[in-house]
Amino acid sequence: MKTKDLRDLVHFSEDGPHHETVFESEHLWSEVVCLERAQSLGPISDPDSDAICCILAGEVAVQVDLGRKRLEQWGTALVPAGANLTVRNASDEPAVILLVAAPPPTPRPISE
Repeated sequence: MKTKDLRDLVHFSEDGPHHETVFESEHLWSEVVCLERAQSLGPISDPDSDAICCILAGEVAVQVDLGRKRLEQWGTALVPAGANLTVRNASDEPAVILLVAAPPPTPRPISE
């Protein structure tokens, strides 16, 4: 059995969102994303993976396609396969987000 303490993965960067992989397997992918004030993640999407965005700390504005909602600690949002996800820190305090996707998103080449 593999275990991790999520608190060990919480780190912040003034340069942008900080990503730490929690677990990755053939069937599941998860990471912790740490956002300082005014930082955002996305838009990101995967055509084949459903995802859950769970707020571990702070307050964020979550947008899934055209739907938008403010979520506080323990709030969650479902991101259906193919939907665009954008998360923005909505307060002066840091925010910590857990993203879980199944199956794992397919790596794609970065367009220049």
